[in-house]
Amino acid sequence: MANVVRKIARYLSASANRKFDERADPRVQIDQAIEEARRQHEALVQQAALVVGNQRQLEMRLARQAEEVGGLTESARSSLLLADNARASGDPVSAARYEETAQAFASQLVSAETSLEDLKNLHRQAAASAAQARTAVEDNTTRMQRHLAERARLLTQIEHAAMQERMTQAMEGMSSLAPVTDTPSLAEIRDKVEHRYAVALGRHELASQGMEERMVEVRRATMDARALSRLAELRGDLGGGGGPGT
Repeated sequence: MANVVRKIARYLSASANRKFDERADPRVQIDQAIEEARRQHEALVQQAALVVGNQRQLEMRLARQAEEVGGLTESARSSLLLADNARASGDPVSAARYEETAQAFASQLVSAETSLEDLKNLHRQAAASAAQARTAVEDNTTRMQRHLAERARLLTQIEHAAMQERMTQAMEGMSSLAPVTDTPSLAEIRDKVEHRYAVALGRHELASQGMEERMVEVRRATMDARALSRLAELRGDLGGGGGPGT
């Protein structure tokens, strides 16, 4: 049962992530990726600064330790010189004291030289780590520059894609195959106007045909009346002047 629950949880999580990625604004995601890269770079720079700072601190300790070794060396030499001078002047007691002092300086010198050698080893390790840190920062800086260039390229590509989508939508809206929407297409308006014009032409044609028929009938009636009148005139001429003329 626990297995099934885990599988369902993983499935729902993957499905939610997929839907989120499909609906997310790529420009916002690009900025998020750049911000995360900057955060990681800043953390790397901070860590590298600590490593380089450790190297510099060891160098300062080395300088102080070397100075201390130099001072102890001079002090031991001076004590030996004073012991030799006291011995030469016949003062063995003073010579013995100077010898003891020289021995004490020598003991401190050995300890200081040991510390100096340890510091040198630590400094070599710190220098190697600092060199690696500097290289890592330089490489990551180069990567950041590539990321920024890629960001600019992607944003330009997104803008071009949006422009192409708007142009495609406009062309589809002008096409006769465009889907039905609240706003009629030019093709639909053209068909509507042409249909209205054609109907008007048809009605005018029908109306014109009826008028011509009536005009023909009027002309025919007029011609018939004139013909009858002319026949009457001809009959009158025949009836009135037939006798005398004969």
